Amino acid sequence: ESEILLTPYTAGGLIDADSLGDFVERQYRDAQVQPEEIDTGALILTGVAVQRRNARRIGELFARQAGKMVAVSAGDNLESTMAAFGSGAVARSVRDSMTLMNVDIGGGTSKIAICADGEVVDITAIDVGARLVCFDLDRRITRIEDAGQRFAADLGLDLRPGATLSDSAAIEMADLMADRLIDAMHGRSPTAGGSKLLRLAPLIRKRQIDQIMFSGGVAEYFYGTQSKTFGDLGPLLASALRSRVERFGSQVTQPSECIRATVIGAAQYTTQVSGSTIYVSPLGVLPVRNVPVVVLKIALDDDLIDPHAVSKAVRSGLIKLDLIDGMSAVAVFVPWTGSATFHRLDAFCRGLLEGLAPTLEQGHPLILVGNGDVGGLLGIHCRQEVQLKNAIVSIDGLELTEFDFIDIGSILETSGAVPVVIKSLIFPVDVHGQR
Repeated sequence: ESEILLTPYTAGGLIDADSLGDFVERQYRDAQVQPEEIDTGALILTGVAVQRRNARRIGELFARQAGKMVAVSAGDNLESTMAAFGSGAVARSVRDSMTLMNVDIGGGTSKIAICADGEVVDITAIDVGARLVCFDLDRRITRIEDAGQRFAADLGLDLRPGATLSDSAAIEMADLMADRLIDAMHGRSPTAGGSKLLRLAPLIRKRQIDQIMFSGGVAEYFYGTQSKTFGDLGPLLASALRSRVERFGSQVTQPSECIRATVIGAAQYTTQVSGSTIYVSPLGVLPVRNVPVVVLKIALDDDLIDPHAVSKAVRSGLIKLDLIDGMSAVAVFVPWTGSATFHRLDAFCRGLLEGLAPTLEQGHPLILVGNGDVGGLLGIHCRQEVQLKNAIVSIDGLELTEFDFIDIGSILETSGAVPVVIKSLIFPVDVHGQR
């Protein structure tokens, strides 16, 4: 575990690339590891940082430096889910047969996930975080985010860079943020400064919550594992939550990870080679790198396949990974079962292309990865029967899961197969919560 660096910003509000670069180089030196010795890694831009104008450039910069790295800007859907996996909430929901709520409180946002039966069943996110207001040793405000200004407005406070943040004002801010976070945990839609605070739809809350766990930087204060202050509202926000969460009606438990929960699974990859039943057209579309995987949550074992159900499953997967805008290529994992008759193939392919319309309209290739032997048939059907004009990569013989990213190499002349590198953002977790 390296040191933890608070995201550095320049005076203009951009992420400070030089400071980040120096930090990463120092961690390599301290670990006595050379960058070329690293097989794979992940860089995940989240929360308020992902909204900075140069966030994408920062991601590309570090992806190049670290070699085989997954670089992704995580929206609230993906970040909420990753935090729940990293904290251990998902694994514990299976181990203890209960419903858990994971509340990940970071610097700019808080992510809430409800976990049951080994899955994240509901999520939301809210503009509540420890670093919505930052100050120096003299209590002079050095930075205040838009959401921080909205909380201040509700309290009648005039907060601006250079002004002094009094102890009473800091306590009022932390108390109000804690109240609004508790509201979101109850499934309500809190506001501040006349604007909505939720970044996603409110929780449905149809389930009884057995246990609550907190992760993120504020959780270090909540559970008493951190006492050092960093010029923000973290300790006060944790204290305010402790005094309120007892009235929530669920037992509070400790997570496996606190501040590192979101990134704990940035981990491993396996190399596989797809079989001979593949379809690639044109051949020049390969290689492709760092393609996020959408796993279809649909059974394909009925004699009749409903194209509308396929389309809905595709769109649901895109929404979950914040890819519905179609700006990035995606790989769809197809859990095919049953025969490959013309009618089944046709219904599936038409539903698939309907669901992927935003992606295909941007000119991205159709990338399909299956666990059966229908990769070639699916590719041929999309090209010849459905008349898809986009490039097509349809391979099979692989097993993929949520949070996987894949690289697909060029076709090997000697075998006609393609090498595939599978990279996961989540470590596998057994039912005992061990990674």
